[in-house]
Order: sequence, then structure tokens, then C-alpha cells
Amino acid sequence: MTSEEYNDPIQPKLDLKLWKKVFSYSFRYKKSLIILTIGVLLVALLEASFALVTRAVIDEVAIRGSDVRIGYYSIIYGLMALSIIGGVWLFILSAGNISNRVSHDIRGEGFRKLQSLEFSFYDHRPIGWLISRLTSDCDKLARIIAWGFIDMIWASCLVTSIAAILLVMHWKLGLIVLSVIPPLIVISVYFQKRLLHSSRKIRKFNSLITASYNESITGIRTTKTLGREEENFGEFRDLSSEMYSSSVTNALQSAIYMPLVLTMGSLAGGLVLWNGGEYVMHDALSLGTLIAFIFYTGQFFFPINEVANTLINMQAAQAAGERVVGLLNTEPAIKDSAEVLNRIEQFSKTAKTNDFACDGFPAKIKSVEFRNVDFAYEKSISVLSDFSLSVQAGQTIALVGESGGGKSTIVNLVSRFYEPTSGSILINDVDYRRRSLSWLQSNLGIVLQTPHLFSGTIRENIRYGRLDATDAEVEEAARRVNADEFVRETEDGYETRVGEGGSRLSTGQKQLISFARALLADPQIFIMDEATSSIDTETEQIIQQGLEEIFRGRISFVIAHRLSTIRSADLILVIDKGRIRESGTHEELLRQNGHYFNLYTQQFRNERTAQILSDDQAI
Repeated sequence: MTSEEYNDPIQPKLDLKLWKKVFSYSFRYKKSLIILTIGVLLVALLEASFALVTRAVIDEVAIRGSDVRIGYYSIIYGLMALSIIGGVWLFILSAGNISNRVSHDIRGEGFRKLQSLEFSFYDHRPIGWLISRLTSDCDKLARIIAWGFIDMIWASCLVTSIAAILLVMHWKLGLIVLSVIPPLIVISVYFQKRLLHSSRKIRKFNSLITASYNESITGIRTTKTLGREEENFGEFRDLSSEMYSSSVTNALQSAIYMPLVLTMGSLAGGLVLWNGGEYVMHDALSLGTLIAFIFYTGQFFFPINEVANTLINMQAAQAAGERVVGLLNTEPAIKDSAEVLNRIEQFSKTAKTNDFACDGFPAKIKSVEFRNVDFAYEKSISVLSDFSLSVQAGQTIALVGESGGGKSTIVNLVSRFYEPTSGSILINDVDYRRRSLSWLQSNLGIVLQTPHLFSGTIRENIRYGRLDATDAEVEEAARRVNADEFVRETEDGYETRVGEGGSRLSTGQKQLISFARALLADPQIFIMDEATSSIDTETEQIIQQGLEEIFRGRISFVIAHRLSTIRSADLILVIDKGRIRESGTHEELLRQNGHYFNLYTQQFRNERTAQILSDDQAI
């Protein structure tokens, strides 16, 4: 994926609708939000009151000298300090609770969304991009929601309180302090735009680096085989350098912005001291009030700076928010229509029988028909053209032909991983888009060329085909596909751990487990996508003995590289450029002396030559 593909559409300004959506996740925890708000308001009001106590002490000293009520003011200070500690404890506890829960909720919704999206969504987004959305981006948003909320409420309350106190104490000095705010806003807006731009570049390169890590690790065998370590490192170094450059730019912008804010605060303090001193000298202002003003002036710009920082962080996190919310708002291109959902709802209210699926149609699949189907992954590249085919229950259809001819597309369309661009696919003479998607896919059994096993035991991986299956049913499925023998030869039998992706098992063993898993699911449509092309001949023969069990009574589609595995198929289709070039049984196609005949005889000669060479080496 190119770096441009990581640039999701983003708003140049703070997107209030986006943040309303993001903050809505915290509204689920109203109790914690209320406690958080109370704690923050308490702390802000008490912090704004400290200078008033100081003012009272100084003015009383000026009037009463050593008779000042030190004990009284000490108690007030102590109570205020304890109250602030309590308020801080409240909002830290509540903020942590909200942050963790929101992060949990967003991740859960994101994972559920990923499970519902169609295959084409994953065609354009690598694993690293998706992982980044549900990890670092979610964490960033959760922190903003909790701690950003604290900063905004605290800062707003404190600034408002201080501004009101300044104007009440002495409105002229108060206006001097407030006069610094407009240029401070201009400076903040200027730097926010630049900080947002540089932070988005950091996020883009961070996603690219995450994707690079993932591809390098998952493809490590290929990398080492081709000796591509240095080239891969060079590509990674370039990405890392770009991220370093963007990070330095972002840090430099922050380093310039923060001192400017502090300078504006110092300027306001100097103006207050200059003008306030004149007022004190002419008895127009008490010394305690001047000191309170100086204290408030220094305190006034800190919360403003925090508001600016929070807005900058929100701008920086907006890219993450756009990506996460964009993911959560993504609607599956392939889903049940309103008609199907309504029929499921109506049918669920009536008595259910095993003869009908959840959508009210007969549950038994008797036929699958392609009717004038066209399909293109991209608009300009047609894969299938006017493709028609009718298959009855109990039939096995074999698909052969050159790579890219459309074989896998046919089975992907049957599975409704994709839908026809035009034409229709019918199940029992009903367009399958009028039927439940989950019902169809729960009746599929698919074995791929590279089987995927989940971390866990052999038993758990077979049971993945039907989670409520008993141990006896799991072992029976393994026996029926001839997997039981090798399983029992392992040290822990069915409790043997397969490792990540089945790394502790051979390709043939993984394939046998995937066959057992598919059989346990008892699918009505069974699909083999070159499932025996990457295993040895001996394992293939073992699998062949179990295939009759799997094919019996089902509609089966077999994509075969080794033509010897499909000789017993009811119908063999030679697919070329999205069309049926030849069709018939194995014997009929050989008699046609056409493309299939050439493929079969060439493969037979190659296998025979390989066998002779193997026998010679053995001698």
C-alpha cells in the first residue's frame, strides 16, 4: 500500500460533529462523568480562591500588624488543600474509569465491525493499518475523552472564575490582563494549524511503519530466501527517517509555541505590576489586591495554555478519530437487505421447524445456479462475463484452467464474499440476495490451499467448525477424513497445541485438520480451493480417501491444480478468461482432445518423469 492510501479524508479544522460522536461514548457512563465534573469544578473553584485568602491575610497584616489571625487563615488554607486533594482523587479515579471503558467499547465495536465487513474491504487495507486503528488510535481517543474533558472543564472554570474576580477587584487592571488574550488566540490558531499538519504526518508514517513491521515478520521466510534483508531495511529506514523528520518538526513547533504563550503571560504580569504599583502608591489599591492580581495574572495563562494544548491534542488526535469513527461508520457492502431482515423478524415470531431457515425459505439447498453473471473486482477489469451454470445437490463441480481465469472468483461469488456486478445467483431458484447472508455462510465448508489454524489445540481447531460439538463428534470427523491416525501419534493427541497459524504441524497435517473442521460443520456447500496443491502425493492420497465422505449429498466446488484429484467429478469446467471453454466428465474431456486433454497429459508426463528421477535417486 502506498503512503497516499493512508491519507483518509480529513477536515482542515476541528470537526465538532466528529468529536461529538467520539465523546458520545463517555455518555454511557453518566455516573462517572458527574463525579468527574464535580471533582474538576471543586478543584478549579478552590484554586481560584487561594489568592483571595492571601489577599485577605496581607491586607489584615497592613491594618492590624502582628494581631493578624494566622491560625484562622491556616485552618482555611488547610481545609482548602484537603478539599483539592479529595477533588483530584475523585476526578483521577473517574477519568481512569471512563478512559478504560471507552477504549474497551471502541475496540469491541471496531472488532465486531471488522467481522461484518466484506472481503473487498480487506483487499485495500493491510493488517498493520487495521491493527493501528484498534490499538494506538483507540488509546489516543480514550485519553482525549477522559483527560481532555478534565482539562477543558477545569481550565474553563478556572479562567472564568479568575476573570470575574479580576474585574470585580479592579476592572481597569482586569482589562489590562484580558487585553493579552486576543493576540494569544491569534498565536494559538497559527500554531494549531501547523501542529495539526505535522502530527498527521507522524500518524501517517506510524501506520506505514506498523504495516512494514507486519509484512516483514509475516514474510520473513520469503525475505531470507531471496536475500532481501538489506533492501527491506533500507525501505524501513526511509519510513523511519520520514517519521523522525516529522516528529522533529512537530517538537520544534511546540518548542516555539509554548515560550510565546509564557511571554504573553509575563507581559501581562509586567503591565499589572507597572500600573498596579501606581495605584498602590496613590492609595487607590491595597497591597493585598496588587499581590492577588500578580498571582492571578501568572495563574490566568496556565489554564489558557492547557486549553490550547487540549485543542492541539484534539487536532492531532482528529486524524485518529476520523479513521476510527470512519471504520465504525463503514457499512458492509454485502449485508442483509431490509426485506430479508423484516422476513427474519416475522419468521422468528412463528413456530420454527428444521425444514426452514431463519429467513423463512426452505433450509435444504437443492440447487445453485449462476444466471448470466458478470463480475469485476475493479470497474475496468472484467473477471467473469455472462457466466451461467446450474448445480444440483450431490453434484461435484471441478474448476480447472490458467491462473487468473476466474476459478476462485466463482467460488467467492457462491460464498457471497462478493456479489455479481450483473446477473444473479440463485439458491433453489431464489436470488441469494433475498436470503439471509449468515444462513448461507453458515452452510459453507471451505478448505483453502493454505489452511489457517488458530492458536490452540487440535481439538479446538476442529471444533471451530461447530462450537457445540462433543469430543466424540470431533474425533469422528477426524476419523472420516483420515486425520485421526496422525493426531493420535502426537504426544498429546487431540490436546496437542498447534502453535501460531499451525506452525508446529506440517502442511499436510494442517490440511487434514481443516478438512475435519469443514466436515464437522456439516455444510450443504463444500468448496476446495486448490487444497491439495501444496502437499505431497502420499498425504493427497490419504485426503482423497476421505473426500468421498465430504462430497456425499452436498454441492461441491473443487478448484484443482492436480487434475488427478478430480477424475471422479460429476462435471469438469475448463475456465478461461471468465468463460467456460470446455465442460464434461473426465473421460468426455479427454475424448475431446482439447485444452483439458493437453493439461492432463502434460501433467501426467511431468509427474511420471519426477517419479522416475525419484526412483533413480533411491537406487
